[in-house]
Amino acid sequence: MDGDFRTQFVRDPASLKHYPALVLNADYRPLSYYPLSLWPWQEAIKAAYLDRVQIVAEYDHVVRSQRAEFRIPSVVVLKDYVKPQKRVAFTRFNLFLRDEFCCQYCGAKGDLTFDHVIPRARGGVTSWENVVAACSPCNLRKGSKTLRQSGLQLNRTPRAPTAAEMQGHGRRFPPNYLHDSWMDYLYWDAELDA
Repeated sequence: MDGDFRTQFVRDPASLKHYPALVLNADYRPLSYYPLSLWPWQEAIKAAYLDRVQIVAEYDHVVRSQRAEFRIPSVVVLKDYVKPQKRVAFTRFNLFLRDEFCCQYCGAKGDLTFDHVIPRARGGVTSWENVVAACSPCNLRKGSKTLRQSGLQLNRTPRAPTAAEMQGHGRRFPPNYLHDSWMDYLYWDAELDA
């Protein structure tokens, strides 16, 4: 069976205008926390009709075809387990998520860009180990200078994150919209407060 249908919508937020369905792996964990694994309601109904997912929660709204009426799924579980990716893609979003959306020089949380610790003009490469999130003022201050020349210090040494670390970071930065029916499935494996 082709696995693309299960993950192709995870990174397409424009298609999630109304009634998105939270997509859980066969172990009842979200496919992704960063971004949250969501499908448009149309794809969730199609996958249920093709018996690829089980519907575990629904919205109060229905859609109708000529022959049938369907409640819109809000949470679906894949019938086949999708093996999680081990390697984290080097993207702007993942870089900001790794650095917890704050400047690695001063700790500011707004107006973020990224900075090469060893400037590209001095042979620095674009990699997890050489790129950090930086606010615009710090990035301008550093320019193509070394850390020593600019007088800046890193809050922590940049390195490639593991998939588990990124899942943890993703949980701390939930999306703007979380439907009530999703809450039981998003953080069920998180440690409880005493």
